Amino acid sequence: MNLKEQIEKYKPYNEQEEKDKQTILKYIDTFDDVLTRNNEFGHFTASSWVVNKERTKVLMIYHNIYKSWAWTGGHADGESDLLATAIRELKEETGVKNVNVLDNDIFSLEIICVNGHIKKGKYVSSHVHLNLTYLLEVDEATELLKMKEDENSGVKWVKIEDVEKIVNEKWAVENIYKKLNKKLRKYKK
Repeated sequence: MNLKEQIEKYKPYNEQEEKDKQTILKYIDTFDDVLTRNNEFGHFTASSWVVNKERTKVLMIYHNIYKSWAWTGGHADGESDLLATAIRELKEETGVKNVNVLDNDIFSLEIICVNGHIKKGKYVSSHVHLNLTYLLEVDEATELLKMKEDENSGVKWVKIEDVEKIVNEKWAVENIYKKLNKKLRKYKK
């Protein structure tokens, strides 16, 4: 199944996801370069909500650009398998080696506004990320965590109920992380 079909199949969780799904599908139909950063207005990214086996904690990184604790994730950079992108980014950003995919389907989707910033010494204009999130599991007891110093300055397990206390990005807490935790509570093991 191609990326557009996966998104079409996805059942939105709330009004935000319904609106964002419609916009993402229009964007795919309008632009042919949405999988690369060549599209400077918006492009695909993949994130993961990484839980421990008990589903009591999530794995988060301290994001250097946003100056906040955040989920793992990154740009598709031409890859149309966004689950593979999410797994690659998780491994790069945290050092984990073994990842269990809890569901091959999209766990959530969202359009995220990214303010202009400096990355690798160059200015990146404000744009949007057409983001797909996947639910992944990592064994907290056996995996060694390691920072990716050019992107983050911390990696740690956070109790689910503490996520909104440590994240500085209010919009992300209200529109993404709370939603992911609500969906996680309903997710069957």
